[in-house]
Amino acid sequence: MKTFSLISRWFVGLVFIFSGFVKGIDPLGTAFRIEDYLVAYQLNALIPFSLALSVFLCTVEFSLGLALILNIIPRISRWLLLLMMSFFTLLTFYDAIYEPVPDCGCFGDAIVLTNWQTFYKNIVLMVPTMYLLFEIRRQPRKVRPLYEWPVLCMIFFAFILFSLYNYRNLPVIDLLAWKVGNNMVPERTLPVEYYLTYRNKETGEIKEYLSPNYPFNDAAWVASWEFVSRRVVDPNPAPPINLQVFDSSSIDVTESILRNPEYQFVFVAWKIEDVDSEKLVAMNDFFLKAEAAGHSFVAIANNLQSANLKRQELNLDYDFLLADPVELKIMLRSNPGLLLLKNGVVVDKWSYRNFPAFENLSLEQ
Repeated sequence: MKTFSLISRWFVGLVFIFSGFVKGIDPLGTAFRIEDYLVAYQLNALIPFSLALSVFLCTVEFSLGLALILNIIPRISRWLLLLMMSFFTLLTFYDAIYEPVPDCGCFGDAIVLTNWQTFYKNIVLMVPTMYLLFEIRRQPRKVRPLYEWPVLCMIFFAFILFSLYNYRNLPVIDLLAWKVGNNMVPERTLPVEYYLTYRNKETGEIKEYLSPNYPFNDAAWVASWEFVSRRVVDPNPAPPINLQVFDSSSIDVTESILRNPEYQFVFVAWKIEDVDSEKLVAMNDFFLKAEAAGHSFVAIANNLQSANLKRQELNLDYDFLLADPVELKIMLRSNPGLLLLKNGVVVDKWSYRNFPAFENLSLEQ
């Protein structure tokens, strides 16, 4: 039983630490998922506090996981773990049945689980969590009782600072599709396969052929068989993104941006209404210098009407394109933000707090 207690403590503790960490490196992404929950449960009044709730939830998870492993304030920490597990088990059970949100985001973007998988995961965790509640006195303490609360407070506030750093800058570990080094347009070198299904008019027999390997030149066969359906098999890897960018004439210009063989700067504003005018003006200077150096620059916003109003008001030289704000949030966890591409590969990305001076960039030809 001692061995089971040790395994249970480490297992539950590491799950909580991992869950809190992968959400803490992307508190804005966690806030987006919390907003989905608040909308689904008609708690819209709490949406302005979604970021605070995100940081608090990640911090509590990480701190309780570490407290369990170090056996800090065991009675309080284990009761809190049980309360959290009970609440989220009931919540995920409801989600699994009614699916108010498609993804709970319990492990951020590191591991994506369905609602049923999340519920089963919580059921598995409930067993050692409940067991540990009755094994409090048998567990060795790693920290002297006098220092338990100070140590836990240090862990708590240190993780808050860590989450805020990731929010103010960009995630220290990028788990999204637009990670630096990722290719947004992988080569499609394998041929697409077309399978045709035919039915014999007399016998009802069904046959499937890989096009063009079927006897379409045989008149007797054509007279005896009728076309039923076609299926397409694409062996190439699916594109990692669903981004579509449109200009003011509703023309899709996505390919021209992603497949640009030269350096391509992409200025992103997934909520243009909230972007500080100072940042837009500063980016105008960046745009002029990039253009003078022969590099392409595009600005993409969530709303062309609002973007064009700001463009006229601030006398900006660059035009805005349009894209779904959800996809723009996946590109950059910063509003606004700047991305650098070359031949479809993400070279670098910056939050608005860390916009580089164009003169300081080293763009090798």
